[in-house]
Amino acid sequence: MKPTISKRFSLPAVFFGLCGMVFFLSLSVTLTLNARFLYYMDIDALAADTGMKAAEIRENYGALIDYNSITGPEILTFPTLPMSETGRVHFEEVKVLFVGLEYACIVSGLLFAAGAVWLLKKKKDPRFLFYAWLFGTVIPALAALLAAVNWDWFFTAFHHVMFRNNYWIFDASTDPIILLLPDTYFLKCLVVIIVLMLLFVQGCGLLYRRLRPRRNPA
Repeated sequence: MKPTISKRFSLPAVFFGLCGMVFFLSLSVTLTLNARFLYYMDIDALAADTGMKAAEIRENYGALIDYNSITGPEILTFPTLPMSETGRVHFEEVKVLFVGLEYACIVSGLLFAAGAVWLLKKKKDPRFLFYAWLFGTVIPALAALLAAVNWDWFFTAFHHVMFRNNYWIFDASTDPIILLLPDTYFLKCLVVIIVLMLLFVQGCGLLYRRLRPRRNPA
């Protein structure tokens, strides 16, 4: 006799499904942040626009990415660029967000794995995979829709939600690093994050369809 799954609401399945969504989101962001080749793809065009050498751009960008890592330095120093006090504060806030995401990736990944072992082996219940697929599809789809409708509004609204000040609005004369971080780069990162997350959660959806019990024909 094939196993059956109760049709009743399952809080553990929802909880571990949410853990899966957080894991795939934080993993997608972390992978994208560290995919430096995405930035290097346009570095020659950026050098032409700013008048800086590609090697100098790469060095300053690398310092910023290293800083935003769990293992990165406590103090941000650009090799060749000045930085204002408000710029320093903003990058400190950005580091808190990215390091928090990296820790969230580790914790949610462990919880998701533990939930998978418990629910699949002990409970024979794969519904957490369905919830991971559901939550993990809705969020990037919504982000993609909002960004496609009005990227400038989405970009501004994101910063207003994430930060409680306007320090993210840089003055290139005091914080020339902003010239090396065009909106198009952030748009590219958003696209990669969405694609990665959808790929991850589609895997959950496929696995759920394979593992869920089939009803016996009448």
